[in-house]
Amino acid sequence: MNAPARLFPVEPVETDETGETDAIGNDEFLLAVFGDDLGDLHPIVVSFSGDPSSVPRQAWSGYPWLGETNGAAILSPDANNYFSLAAFRPDEKGAYRRRKSQFHALYAVMLDDVGTKVDRDRLTLAPTWLLETSPGNFQAGYCLDEPLTDAQTANRLMTAIIDARLCDPGANGPLARLARLPVAVNGKHRPAFDCRLTDWAPERRYALAELVAGLQLEMTPTARVKRPAARPVQERPADGDPVWIPRPDENAVLAALRARGLYKSPLGNGKHDITCPWVDEHTGAVDGGTAYFEPDDQWPIGGFKCLHGHCTERHIRDLLRLLDIEIQAARMKPTIHVVAGEIHRVVDAAERELAQSLRFYQRGGLIVTVVTDPGTRETRVQDISQPALVRALAGAATWERFDARSEDWVRTDPPARHAAVLFDSTSYPHLPVLNGLARQPYLRPDGSLMTAAGYDAATGMFGVFDARAFSVPERPTRAEAEAALATLNDLLSEFSFAQDSDRAATQSAMLTAAIRSSLATAPMFHARAHMVGSGKSYLCELITAFATPQRGTPTTFPADDEECRKLLLAELLRAPAVIEFDNLTGDLVAHKSLCTALTAEYMSGRILGVSKTATVNTRALFLSSGNNVGPIQDMSRRCITINLSPLCEVPAARHFQRPDLVREVLRERGRYVSAALTIVRAWIVAGRPKTDCKSLASYGDWSDLCRQPLLWLGGADPTTSVFEAIAEDPDRETLARLLTAWQTVFGKTPAMVRDAVREASAFREEQVELREVLHDIADERGEINRRRLGWWIKRHAGRIVDGRRFVRVSGNRSAEAWKVESVSSLSPVSPAPVATSVAADDSEAYARASRGE
Repeated sequence: MNAPARLFPVEPVETDETGETDAIGNDEFLLAVFGDDLGDLHPIVVSFSGDPSSVPRQAWSGYPWLGETNGAAILSPDANNYFSLAAFRPDEKGAYRRRKSQFHALYAVMLDDVGTKVDRDRLTLAPTWLLETSPGNFQAGYCLDEPLTDAQTANRLMTAIIDARLCDPGANGPLARLARLPVAVNGKHRPAFDCRLTDWAPERRYALAELVAGLQLEMTPTARVKRPAARPVQERPADGDPVWIPRPDENAVLAALRARGLYKSPLGNGKHDITCPWVDEHTGAVDGGTAYFEPDDQWPIGGFKCLHGHCTERHIRDLLRLLDIEIQAARMKPTIHVVAGEIHRVVDAAERELAQSLRFYQRGGLIVTVVTDPGTRETRVQDISQPALVRALAGAATWERFDARSEDWVRTDPPARHAAVLFDSTSYPHLPVLNGLARQPYLRPDGSLMTAAGYDAATGMFGVFDARAFSVPERPTRAEAEAALATLNDLLSEFSFAQDSDRAATQSAMLTAAIRSSLATAPMFHARAHMVGSGKSYLCELITAFATPQRGTPTTFPADDEECRKLLLAELLRAPAVIEFDNLTGDLVAHKSLCTALTAEYMSGRILGVSKTATVNTRALFLSSGNNVGPIQDMSRRCITINLSPLCEVPAARHFQRPDLVREVLRERGRYVSAALTIVRAWIVAGRPKTDCKSLASYGDWSDLCRQPLLWLGGADPTTSVFEAIAEDPDRETLARLLTAWQTVFGKTPAMVRDAVREASAFREEQVELREVLHDIADERGEINRRRLGWWIKRHAGRIVDGRRFVRVSGNRSAEAWKVESVSSLSPVSPAPVATSVAADDSEAYARASRGE
């Protein structure tokens, strides 16, 4: 059974050939809503051109609508036109403002974003007007039969609509709410969208009680009159937990329906097929289809819909009355009592209920949720702000405080103080840990494949994919792995790789993208070419398609480490699939934050706007591209370079047989990602056979899962470029020259920096190389900066090049002395791990010394 049918339009509406209602002018519309006998009381109209999100605040002030005397002059049909749902009185100066102090009466209410944020099926009451404000997005208005002059009651009504998530909170409060007029445009769109009045029935007007019942609103109670009975001694439940009352074990409505023999079967997603309790009133006692909906965000006490005409006006409250079930029981929510002196228990209960909702998690010391952008359809992790936490707590439980006047517990909002304590907590014992998002089936630590979407407590991963789109054999064979590799190779047939190892590096990048959420660490991949139009960015797009179904959003490479740290923390909090730096104009500099993100599973830092230090997971695929630039210094071992070399003068003019390759991969993404997963799983099923190769420090798991399977299938080594970059490191070459020159001049005798500078100034033949290399390292206006030279040697101390290294000699000297030591146990041609006596925190001091400061 589908969701309840909409109840509008009730009667045929006269429309023109475009499907719009017969032209209703703004003045005619406002006259129908407010009448013509307002005296000095007027609604406020607002009109301006352009994007509403970018206009100055004063543009929203507006003017009193005086009818046709000023309506046509103020309200241009090519502008954003709004009107207040209430009428206001003038202040002492005769000015009209949308202020609570000037409120006179509420004439109508409005539901916003119907069709996008609010389901059309949620309109359980036929509206007075329905206005399309953007494609598929509507505002539904309801006129009151009698204006609400009591501001408190009007405020409660508008707040109930907001709490039911039928409308977003207004910027200036519920009573100052604006709605769009029918003759107007929506300037948020380019080109501007012409608003369309698709339903208009000014005779449809509702009493307050009809609105509350028809829209299934929850009006907060007014202050209760104090009863004459004495105040109770105990202001808390007589037994059980004084703070927390758990949600019912069984849905009372479903239990009552089963007891009466009215329950048929579940329909999924909280919907249930039932027999209408009023079936005897149907024509011929025919049951035409009836459903009960369990409570959720849009249906706080559940929903009821019978498709038979006799039950058109019956709603969930009618069903609850028939079944003799209290509203509180129908909500199926736990209750949290705000008790003085129990803040620790109240906050603990609140966190427990957030966890039970299965919508909130902890990540890096923050409370987060998983959201999908309605525009881009991108799924991301979103940290919860303190105001948003209050709203989340209101949805997770019913909150009550003890009212001494009524001597009873009354509903209340979650106290901001309690929410603040929970928000600022240093640990969350109940909230599950969210390690990241997986956009496709992913590997568990034991090598098995997790194919179910949603949250997995064993790994802390949240799968956001349709498992039906992927097909990976349970125990793939080598032949199936070879076929899968051929599928990936087919995608690369038109790329011009410099060497076979560059093709292998791209294949490894595809495997990494497919299983990145399962790897604690993984190297970065950099696409390099000699000229523009070689396909670097396009190759990164192709690799990105293996990590996420969304198009990539590249960013510029940060200029310094502080900028890099802020960027990475902000991005990694969202658990992105890919972080890409596009079109680099300089080499990949080894910013400390970037190096940490590439070799550590977590990184920490203070989050902007939040007085917290967050620890975020680094499980994102890092990509970059650029012409004739690449990794240097410490980035050399953290980045695999893919070299593209088109053998033509103008690469951008080449013709491709598959120009929409990325779109093709995104369209059949399940097939291609399954091929990558098949290769990895086949290697695991085969017993994880290892091929002898150089070890890549910090990337053991990655090497096993994204490098060894390709070597097993006879491919080239994807990491060839890493070891070439290490061997070609300019610092390594300079260090080798200095070691040779130092040993030539001083032999095995320790020497200080000033000794080296003095010897370099002697202009003897054996000092020529020493002089040249010292100038290369620390030249400053033709002289050698001893401070800079000392820092350079200290930074490279212990690093072995060609079987030699600098070591510090202890003694009574006031300055450091250095000597060259031979290390015969190591091969002179193999890169060795860097050992340095300079702490990471000294890098800034080294930079200052390099500038001669």
